[in-house]
Amino acid sequence: MSAASTAATPEQVDALVRVAQEVALRAGALVHEGRPGDVRVAATKSSAVDVVTAMDLASEELVRSALARLRPDDGVLGEEDGYRAGTSGVTWVVDPIDGTVNYLYGIPAYAVSLAAVVDPAADAAGTAPDPATWTVLAGCVHAPAQDRTYTAGRGRGAHADGRPLRLGPPAPLAECLVGTGFGYVAARRRTQARVLVELLPRVRDIRRAGSAALDLCDVAAGRLDLHYERGLQPWDMAAASLVVLEAGGAVRGLHGRPAGPDMTVAGPAERVADLVALLTELAADRDDAA
Repeated sequence: MSAASTAATPEQVDALVRVAQEVALRAGALVHEGRPGDVRVAATKSSAVDVVTAMDLASEELVRSALARLRPDDGVLGEEDGYRAGTSGVTWVVDPIDGTVNYLYGIPAYAVSLAAVVDPAADAAGTAPDPATWTVLAGCVHAPAQDRTYTAGRGRGAHADGRPLRLGPPAPLAECLVGTGFGYVAARRRTQARVLVELLPRVRDIRRAGSAALDLCDVAAGRLDLHYERGLQPWDMAAASLVVLEAGGAVRGLHGRPAGPDMTVAGPAERVADLVALLTELAADRDDAA
């Protein structure tokens, strides 16, 4: 695949999906089977409750090593170890454990997320690919403790354990089960609590599972009607957003912007539009002052 083009044949996309699934399954086995009885925090990031475990680091190291063997010319953008440039035009976006706090506490809602993206503008500039301009070609979200594997290829559909996924007719917003997540910094949480108070009476109910990647895949699988969240990073959503899109859904931000750290809203296009309008009214993409 040329570094100057986002075009990929169905065969190339299928090959990338196979690599994503193979590597995600291997990392998932390491994470799940190697989980010690007493998981220790190795580091923190945005706050004292935004944690990294030793297994996050080990999982990403396994993914990078596997990709270096299977796709040596590709780049890698990982949550823990940053960006390594490649020459093929393909970059792998890696979340070694999405839902690390769940993993820390032994809650089974965690996953390995792996996506192949292309961004010719970034290649030409010699910089890391930009979520606002990249194209996701293939992805896999593997939840080893739940024994679930979601895959998607651009133009090739989305699947859960090999079963095709397709969104059904959307329910009215008042009957929608909505997933969300919360940030790790107090100012962000205050805003999210305010928005939640306003939103909860207008929907069926709210769920907070603790893994954005799995929440997005649950939208594609029909276990949630919608998902919204402020603060998602590229590795949280690269693979899972493609699962939603290939299942017939929409993934958007507010104010006409693409999904990203300011806000991500996913689900059937009609209900996404409704929820985007409501979240815009509530200024859900701005943190309240302390």
